Amino acid sequence: MFKNNFYYLWFIVLLILSLVLFGISLYLGYNSYIYLLEYNLYLFNSLSLCYLLFLDWISLSFVSVVLFISSMVVFYSMQYMGWSSYSSVRFLFLVLLFVFSMFLMIMSPNMISILLGWDGLGLVSYCLVIYYSSMKSYMAGLITCLTNRLGDVGLLISICWMMSYGSWHFLFYPSFFSEYIYLLVALSCFTKSAQIPFSCWLPAAMAAPTPVSALVHSSTLVTAGVYLLIRFYSLISFNSYLIFVSMITMTLSSVCALFEYDLKKIVALSTLSQLGLMMMSLFLGLSELCYFHLITHAMFKSLLFLCSGIFIYYMNNTQDIRSMGFVCMNLPFTTACFNISSLSLCGIPFLAGFYSKDLIIEMSLFNNCNSFVFIIFYFSLGLTAGYSLRLFFYTMVYNNNFNSFSLMDDNLDYMKISIFILTIFSVIIGSLIIWMMNFDLLFLLFPLYMKLMTLCFVILGMWFSYESFFFDKLFSIKFYLFNNYMWFMYSHSFYLHFVFYSLSFNSKTKVLGWGEYYGAMGMSFYLVKLSNLLQFYFSGSISMFLLMFMFWLMILV
Repeated sequence: MFKNNFYYLWFIVLLILSLVLFGISLYLGYNSYIYLLEYNLYLFNSLSLCYLLFLDWISLSFVSVVLFISSMVVFYSMQYMGWSSYSSVRFLFLVLLFVFSMFLMIMSPNMISILLGWDGLGLVSYCLVIYYSSMKSYMAGLITCLTNRLGDVGLLISICWMMSYGSWHFLFYPSFFSEYIYLLVALSCFTKSAQIPFSCWLPAAMAAPTPVSALVHSSTLVTAGVYLLIRFYSLISFNSYLIFVSMITMTLSSVCALFEYDLKKIVALSTLSQLGLMMMSLFLGLSELCYFHLITHAMFKSLLFLCSGIFIYYMNNTQDIRSMGFVCMNLPFTTACFNISSLSLCGIPFLAGFYSKDLIIEMSLFNNCNSFVFIIFYFSLGLTAGYSLRLFFYTMVYNNNFNSFSLMDDNLDYMKISIFILTIFSVIIGSLIIWMMNFDLLFLLFPLYMKLMTLCFVILGMWFSYESFFFDKLFSIKFYLFNNYMWFMYSHSFYLHFVFYSLSFNSKTKVLGWGEYYGAMGMSFYLVKLSNLLQFYFSGSISMFLLMFMFWLMILV
């Protein structure tokens, strides 16, 4: 069976690479070593074009985490997507191209190679989102790709700006470049990490296959912006207003998840909430804790997506959580793994998410934030526990509304093995990293009520979620639509399209393709017209040539 199986081969390769790079990162971190590998691609006189690799414990450990999750996703996809057909092999190589683009972005301090990886992530994610070739996936891929294009524009402008300074290696000359360049890079990272107002592409990208969602929304595409900001962290003087952007993102996604019924969209909105938490910790000056939460979040969020994929796989492609009651009776092992990752997301003590989230919240109390930031921080923390309990209630406790359980089984297969390995890491990765990075040496002194505040708000959020289950007669339908459609962010994009369309010169003819009219189609139309006109003149008599000659001579004189 494994003779011509590319999935099995690449699973072994990615897993071995991950373990080797993790060992090297421990060695570099222990000895505080940094290696710079420079390779000359082109050398001519004084022009030198070189490729640079920046190896330190941060880049290598993050690459090892990405490769480890990719290996589990590839092993999972061997059963989920099939392994012998042409389309499944194409899917595998698209995933590998996606991982390679992430590798390019992580390992290099050169803005050009960062743009190559950044662009590769955007383009390959478009190919993966439209993999099912339906109209819904096509529209979702278009939203994803075009929103990420905005970030590419910001990076292109910063590259052109850096060109005037003579080098694209931003780590070599940190005080030489203008700080506005770094601010432009930070705003570009907002598009990849789906912060407000670029958030609407993240739930839309759930049209992709579930293994892609597990990879994209845990450790690659959405975390690319956060990782790049961690890299640029010492060079940027962050504005305090950016904290409010990440706070709005946290609250928006958590509230919207309370009104959503699509399983994958709820998990995607929880990813958006955690991205807001990471950005907020970064803007508060806690870059190392932000990186810590980035790694732990990648582990339990990939597990959450893969368990959701198994539910969808065995329930005839049903993603509505109202049809999933009593899944635990037929899929007990998958349900246990799903609940472990969900509890880790809530920050329940001694799971992976607890160590990073608790440290971020407690360290943020030392940063002299005002009471508004304090309240919103804890409120969004409670909402995280709220939508996690709601998800548990609908999928495990609520009455079953599905038709048949005849195809459900929980036997050991490739999907179960991969989620079992990720479950082990979702439990132990937090304590492992807190010992290896020496975060356990931090001594924080709080009064008892402050120390118990986090746990109290988690319990309050669960209670609020239980009470909101009986709110269906309390508000009008517009309130639920307002929250279910991400505070009408899709409508805002349609409104902007309407404004630009009404202001365009072509609006009188009521042609919907005004972008094509002023773009490639219009240019080609007028080029053909001009070509026909010139051909008509050049095929005429000599008198026409003489007439044109006299005309241009008079203009020149």
